[in-house]
Amino acid sequence: MTPPLLHPRLEPPWLVAELGASLRVLSFAPYRSGFVMADRIVWRELRNADLPVDLAVSDWVTAEMTEAGHTEAVGMLTSRDVTKFQRKETRVEGARVAAIATVGLGNAERIGTRTPRDWSFERYGTINIAVQITEGLTEAAQIEALSIATQARTAAVVDAGLRLPHGPVTGTGTDCIAIAAPKGDTAYAGLHTALGEAIGAAVYQTVAEGAAVWIKENPEMMRNVFGA
Repeated sequence: MTPPLLHPRLEPPWLVAELGASLRVLSFAPYRSGFVMADRIVWRELRNADLPVDLAVSDWVTAEMTEAGHTEAVGMLTSRDVTKFQRKETRVEGARVAAIATVGLGNAERIGTRTPRDWSFERYGTINIAVQITEGLTEAAQIEALSIATQARTAAVVDAGLRLPHGPVTGTGTDCIAIAAPKGDTAYAGLHTALGEAIGAAVYQTVAEGAAVWIKENPEMMRNVFGA
């Protein structure tokens, strides 16, 4: 039997995605960013009250990860309800990819601009994405895979149709993406490759479905922030 990729486990306020082995993970996550070895990627759900202005966020994240037994994981933060995650697995030719995303759009942004915000009330923002790839990748290919996942995220957000005064929303101010794969010799993961197609499809579908759920749940914010 083929082992599952990114096997999800809910332990609120945690969402844990098991990788099934120690893999090289590339991310810009708030906990263990860059290239690291990890056997799981985790989300920690939080609210504004968890992070007062004078708090050292890195220290808080480290303490939370340690207390929960996730010191060797890659950790992301989200104000989205972690039970609302989306998961998709795709296969294209020999490429097999899975993606999990939690999608909130309350702190949406348009690339190249910054929207003035009132942070005194709760905003359910952040798109956090984990991707697991079965092919063994070079470091350069893993960086390219991250860029493909980013393109897919942006395409899904643009297709969701939200607009700010400067133009269509392209993401949020606190998005995070983590790519897990074995070390190997596959040198390319671009749009002309089966792997790039599989990454793009998995990420696009998870973000698109998550965005649709969030939009349906937040009619007041859709009116007040996006004029929809």
